[in-house]
Amino acid sequence: MKRAELGDADCGIAQALGVLGDWWAVLIVREIAGGTTRFDAVQRELGVSRRALTERLGGLVAQGVLRREPYSLHPPRHDYLLTAKGEGLLPVLVALQDWGTRHVMGDGELTGTADAGSAEARRVHRLVGRRLPPLELTRHDGAVESPAVPGRWTVLYLFPGAFAPGAPGLPPAWADIPGAVGCTLESRTYADRHASFRAAGAEVRGVSTQRPDQLAAFAAHARLPYPLVADEDARLAAGLLLPTFRAGGVVRFKRLTLLVDPSAVVRAAQFPITDPAGSVDEMLAEVRHRAGPPAPAVGSPAGA
Repeated sequence: MKRAELGDADCGIAQALGVLGDWWAVLIVREIAGGTTRFDAVQRELGVSRRALTERLGGLVAQGVLRREPYSLHPPRHDYLLTAKGEGLLPVLVALQDWGTRHVMGDGELTGTADAGSAEARRVHRLVGRRLPPLELTRHDGAVESPAVPGRWTVLYLFPGAFAPGAPGLPPAWADIPGAVGCTLESRTYADRHASFRAAGAEVRGVSTQRPDQLAAFAAHARLPYPLVADEDARLAAGLLLPTFRAGGVVRFKRLTLLVDPSAVVRAAQFPITDPAGSVDEMLAEVRHRAGPPAPAVGSPAGA
């Protein structure tokens, strides 16, 4: 892929587009962020020709967006992985996803939820059978871990934003955004049911795009017995193409919950969630029904 020369040497947009080249490159980064890291798997997902994919992967490697890591010497085969420069594109992917969902596929309304029959809902429910991309995020207590607890069933509830009283960060007109309110109730309900979830064989993790210090203040206020995890760099959001909206200058998750098995494969998804407290009891029933030997992953990028 030959780097396009767009003329304006002082414009970051023009220079960024020169690196990416065309929209295929953006979709390739999207697939790799989601854990589809091998040539044949990327080609299968995108339906692009082998020649075009070879050119674009080579261009992204040359520009330092991707790096190649061998997994086979005979024949030579590589995983394509994001570099730090490539990971810097993830908020761009999330912003494109948000803009496309809101302004191209939607009516432009700012909302923290979605209709049950929407493209966002279909996308979330297609995550069932998908393995989480390998990544580590920072917890509210400063520890670093993967979103799902290795070897354990994990309930990941993703929420727009939770704030301790008097703490900075509450976006203006937060209560007027459909779906935004309810994070405190949801989190405290998970706290009340925490012992029941553990007895059923599952750990609980709350995930937000807030900073770890904001999550720490809320966790202390709400006396949560489980960790909150910060996806402030949108790595999980981009990797799974999760529904988001923007409020207070920050990209935020629309409320949804994933049940992940001990091998990090999604086995159930709740979205949209209209009853934050009621969804907790529904997920507890799901855990009690499903916890046990995990079924094989279906269509897992990690197995490609």
